[in-house]
Amino acid sequence: MRTMSETLRSAFDRVVRRENRRTAVRRGRVESIDAFASKILDNTRNITVYLPPGYDERPERRYPVLYMQDGQNLYDPRIAFGGNPWRLDEAADAAIGNRGAEPMIIVGIDNMGEKRADEYTPTRLEDKGVGGRADDYGRMLAEELKPVIDAAYRTIPDPQHTAIGGSSLGGLLSIYLVLKRPDVFGRAAVMSPSVWWDKRMILREVDAFRGDSRPRLWVDIGAKEGREAHADARSLDRVLVANGWNHTNYRFHEEKKGDHSERSWAYRAPMMLEFLFGSESLFPER
Repeated sequence: MRTMSETLRSAFDRVVRRENRRTAVRRGRVESIDAFASKILDNTRNITVYLPPGYDERPERRYPVLYMQDGQNLYDPRIAFGGNPWRLDEAADAAIGNRGAEPMIIVGIDNMGEKRADEYTPTRLEDKGVGGRADDYGRMLAEELKPVIDAAYRTIPDPQHTAIGGSSLGGLLSIYLVLKRPDVFGRAAVMSPSVWWDKRMILREVDAFRGDSRPRLWVDIGAKEGREAHADARSLDRVLVANGWNHTNYRFHEEKKGDHSERSWAYRAPMMLEFLFGSESLFPER
């Protein structure tokens, strides 16, 4: 007969084993599509695709997709700005592992360096000779890249399960395209957005939005990004709320120690993924 101490020790060992299984994070993987060519933009760039844990084990399952800008900065420290990637694959693994988010595919789209500001902005600043190709970039996503991703991977292709995201000018681009292309994107990650662009034209775009429903939005800002950037983000928050966004489809997050850097966006990435891809928002019937 087992002693009381042996019984307790055995029970404790079972609990520890269960906890270890629960906290062990399964890993997804990242694939590359090299030299993806766009006729619309007349250029070529690399694409990275994060596939969530279990993708190969469940061939019947389909997944929502997040299209992320500045793909060079998402995963690999060798090419990320300042050597500090977002480690977005690790953030996704963790969010999926703790069941804070449904498994998702993440498509990282490399920027074009000196052409980045042209492609990520809706209007042209004539005095600076830059900007204004966001609509063309949106066409590239919708007409060239998305069909390739939908054909190659098991996506859920409708707008409700298709998100776009980015930071800084990439954040500006993301909120602009989710407003302009609701036929493609139904949710967006708008991180440290460049609200300042062209006399804060994005505020006017929000006011002009007449969609049948409000896309799901994550908007954030770091308190250490500067007084003007912080005030601009709060202005965007006020305009969104005034135009129908609320706690059911919108989250505005201010990070007290956040600055305008890959490290700060990496820190906020798990929260963003959980808000955009929580099961209650993607599959409310579950």
